[in-house]
Amino acid sequence: MSSWGFRSKMLGDAVPMSNLPVPRGPRALPTSGRMGNNLDSVRQHNLSTILTLVHHAGSIPRTELTRRTGLNRSTIAALVGELMELRLVTEAAAEVTSQVGRPSSIVRTDPRTVAITVNPEVDAVTVGVVSLGGVVQNRIRYATEKPPTVREAVNITAAIIEGIQGGFQTDTRIAGIGIAVPGLVSRSEGIVRLAPHLGWQDAPLTEMLAEATGYPTAAANDASLGALAERTFGAGRGIDDMIYLNGGASGVGGGVISGGVALGGTSGYAGELGHTRVRSDGRADSAGVRGTLEAEVSREALLHILGLSSADTEELEQSLLAAQSLAVHSEVNRQLDYLGVALGGAINILNPRLIILGGFLGSLYALDPDRLHKVVSRHALPVSWNDVTISRPELGANILMVGAAELAFAQILADPAGSAGQEARQPVEERPGKEGIQWATMS
Repeated sequence: MSSWGFRSKMLGDAVPMSNLPVPRGPRALPTSGRMGNNLDSVRQHNLSTILTLVHHAGSIPRTELTRRTGLNRSTIAALVGELMELRLVTEAAAEVTSQVGRPSSIVRTDPRTVAITVNPEVDAVTVGVVSLGGVVQNRIRYATEKPPTVREAVNITAAIIEGIQGGFQTDTRIAGIGIAVPGLVSRSEGIVRLAPHLGWQDAPLTEMLAEATGYPTAAANDASLGALAERTFGAGRGIDDMIYLNGGASGVGGGVISGGVALGGTSGYAGELGHTRVRSDGRADSAGVRGTLEAEVSREALLHILGLSSADTEELEQSLLAAQSLAVHSEVNRQLDYLGVALGGAINILNPRLIILGGFLGSLYALDPDRLHKVVSRHALPVSWNDVTISRPELGANILMVGAAELAFAQILADPAGSAGQEARQPVEERPGKEGIQWATMS
């Protein structure tokens, strides 16, 4: 009998692949061996599907889980019950409505399962705590006077993690650590191949942080994680073709979703739209290439023209909005024009439905959206430009934290029962400089 062809009150049929929340391609179940192995595979598959649906929605009626998966009600009840025992979801009665019949209970993610997220930048290391459902519970920014070395970033992160653990509930589970890196990351090896603004090259970041904390650790490019976060929880929900561009202290990075799949390329480095050329000459970017988007559109230039030494995204935006200087307006217009050139080329190549501008790029867009639209229209094919919407991220300043958390949640979403019990870790040793950490929580 086929492994797809049996029924069980506890496990039910395997969820049809067409009903999976994110298309991943066929995932064959075992075709030989004991029936027990097949039952375990179906159970893992169904638990993964239910948890992923709840994770992406945050909360969802149990009847909707039945409809989305095609499983019967008793099977859904059994699967939800098991996920509750694993402390991955909770269930509550729905509010009474005027509709006929008993209202469906609501299944929600359990906030006791969290991921630790890290975003090293040229002027700070930011550590976040994100629970299932993409909910940012805490964000701590530790400012640095210069770009941190890999070892400094690891030490700062480990000290912050040790410091915030005292505020967790005793039954909080840390799924792992996800790192959003402003650079090129080899996902298979966890090595930062090149983060030019930080001065990192071939840095074994994930290995070092896992050793320092005892938690499983994964890393990826920050803008690619931003694209994933907005596609899953923000403005890109339900959109299969989108571009996310992030403007930060370390330049301009990009992430691309095409046909519902994140573009990675041969080594995972695809989407570096910041290094596309927008003029034949001009300034050199962090990679030494002249006339690129990152070279011509920069946060540093905006800070300089405003007379500021530093500012976060919100402070920078407010300063730009309040500025009356013609020099500031001229610089903003210059950067908007080059941004428009880059977006026009990206539209011609990738034919997106949505472009999301994060960080200071979103601030530039907010200052004069009409100007940007006009420039893009001159450089993009009309038939492609007509279908495009440009917006700012719905997740705001939390976008990289939410995206990095997906790295940490990946294993527990794939195998809830197998991963939920793996909570043991090695004790964190004392690290130099821990006394210098200030616990400044940022909402």
